[in-house]
Amino acid sequence: MSAAIDRRFLSLALSLGRRGQGSTWPNPAVGCVIVKGGRILGRGWTAPGGRPHAEPQALAQAGAAARGATAYVSLEPCSHHGKTPPCTDALIAAGIARVVAPIADTDPRVSGQGFDRLRAAGIAVTTGLSVAEAERDHAGFFVRNETGRPFVTLKLASSFDGRIATASGESRWITGPEARRAVHAMRHRHDAVMVGAGTARADDPGLTVRDMGVTRQPVRVVVSRRLDLPLLSALARSASDVPLWLCHGPDTDPNIRRAWEGMGAKLLPCEVRAGQLDPASVLQALGKAGLTRVFCEGGAALAASLLGADLVDELVGMTAGVVIGAEGRPALGALGLQRLGEAPRYRLRETRALGGDVLHLWERAAS
Repeated sequence: MSAAIDRRFLSLALSLGRRGQGSTWPNPAVGCVIVKGGRILGRGWTAPGGRPHAEPQALAQAGAAARGATAYVSLEPCSHHGKTPPCTDALIAAGIARVVAPIADTDPRVSGQGFDRLRAAGIAVTTGLSVAEAERDHAGFFVRNETGRPFVTLKLASSFDGRIATASGESRWITGPEARRAVHAMRHRHDAVMVGAGTARADDPGLTVRDMGVTRQPVRVVVSRRLDLPLLSALARSASDVPLWLCHGPDTDPNIRRAWEGMGAKLLPCEVRAGQLDPASVLQALGKAGLTRVFCEGGAALAASLLGADLVDELVGMTAGVVIGAEGRPALGALGLQRLGEAPRYRLRETRALGGDVLHLWERAAS
């Protein structure tokens, strides 16, 4: 099989895996395609909740025809017994002749052992194709494995001059409907949407994915040291229907904690540093709870604390062609920088027009 053909089918497996992003945590969102003689026999991707995995679903579609076929998988097949049997065993039992996967799984329970097990069973294994694409798709799973925290995307929608509202607080709408719809699609691809307490109080957001026909909503996360959030808010009213997690400090009023728990919210105690919730502690708590990809939508103080602690992996900018002026509210709080060399730097990955606005996507610059 030529490398070009391998890349084509592997690209399909990667695109299938992306269908599960936001719904498979703490498992990776994997895609699998079974191919023989240039014909696709089966396709699968990790189901919501992480089970069943992509490989057994694709093998079930292929049936007996899978014997002698090639399996294209967007990540090394698992080799350990968890809540499901190892996918390597399923591939071996089905008589797969060859497996093509871009990269190894960083989970220490797998980490190359899946490939070794396949080779020991006489299955040819090809790796190293579409590596950058696979690393990007599985970044949340990898970051959580390596650091204990989820991958963080910070979204900032602002005017041309970097303002998110006028001096009076008016902010609806700086960006247009195309940009707002793109934001909902991004929410859907993440495990959770996160905001600070100030944004929750000022905007009374629902933080749900709307007008896209989705059945599974991301977790809503609010970072609030004192849990000083309105108990009659949109978040409170929907806490029993859509997951709501509140990250708070250790000295929160027990009566307030009980009130939120009674409404269905999950409370995550976090450490306080310099008078505010420590962003590293917040992300560790979210990672421990299973989240792999978090979409942060502000506000300015939370965004600055994450950037200042070097905890933002990806920046999404939505810039509108409107100018508000210095009296408007800035997109970011103070970072306390004295020199330009101290400023966080990111590398531009993508830019495109969204109606009358511009989307720009930035990733961590190489250190």
